[in-house]
Amino acid sequence: MATSRDSSANHQRLIDAASTLFFRDGINATGIAAVAEYAGMSKMTLYAHFASKDDLIVAFLDKRNERWEAAVQQTLAASEAPAQKLLGLFDLHRQWLREGGLRGCPYVNSAAEFPDRAHPVRLAVDRHKSGVKQHLLELAEMAGLNNPQILVRRLFLLLEGAFLTGALENDDSVFLLAKDLAAELIDAAQPA
Repeated sequence: MATSRDSSANHQRLIDAASTLFFRDGINATGIAAVAEYAGMSKMTLYAHFASKDDLIVAFLDKRNERWEAAVQQTLAASEAPAQKLLGLFDLHRQWLREGGLRGCPYVNSAAEFPDRAHPVRLAVDRHKSGVKQHLLELAEMAGLNNPQILVRRLFLLLEGAFLTGALENDDSVFLLAKDLAAELIDAAQPA
């Protein structure tokens, strides 16, 4: 009989396999059988952990978001000033684009494959993107910047645009330009 530790390791192995294949081949193009085979398990074992492919996709996105949140906390701890923390998020996005092999944002990729906004996959995407915006808003408010809601929308557009452009052009240096533009926006939002 499998132990809880074995079950947890298998669960993570399936998520890791799905992550690799979803990034490489796309979500809709990746079947359950391919994920199970890549993980070295049977489809039956996969279905013992995930009731459906949608559940696996949501688990992949949520697990990635957990890792993202941990990386955000580490990035935020590296700076004292909230404005510098905002700029640090641009460096973190660039790092994650590189680590993903310049394949783009898995949340945007997932949203493109699941256009129904009420679908569980889209809800997982929305949770992540809302979290990014919330970090930006908290930092903008901590910095005492003017019109923090508007600033957050602008910074979020810069982050998303840089991620997409970096993937399309196979060039993560676009984040350097985005970070420069963000610094200008942050400077302009400083109280008089």
